[in-house]
Amino acid sequence: MKTFGEHVRELRLRNHLTLRRFCELTRLDPSNWSKIERGLMPPPKSSALLMEISKILNLKEGSEDYNTLFDLAAIGHIPANLLSTPRVMEKLPVFFRTIRGDKPARKELEELINILSEE
Repeated sequence: MKTFGEHVRELRLRNHLTLRRFCELTRLDPSNWSKIERGLMPPPKSSALLMEISKILNLKEGSEDYNTLFDLAAIGHIPANLLSTPRVMEKLPVFFRTIRGDKPARKELEELINILSEE
């Protein structure tokens, strides 16, 4: 699974934005943003900043890239002990679909609840 930083870097390059230009548009520090893209710092938590980033990267709300941006930002703040559990990682897409209001299959949701209650 790719990281938040890898995903943003890929989208940034797809939009022909250098790191410096991207940081000018978002009013972010290039040094700190570089650390985020390299996975040395966690993704931003601010929904407002993530929305701004999605606009600069020309992401359509609800698109796969848009949802992935927000999902990977959230994953960046999940405790490491949960992320090291393959069964949890496997079920994270179900969790995020549920949060967005998409209806997962009942079995998927029950499996997720069981895995999280074991951790």
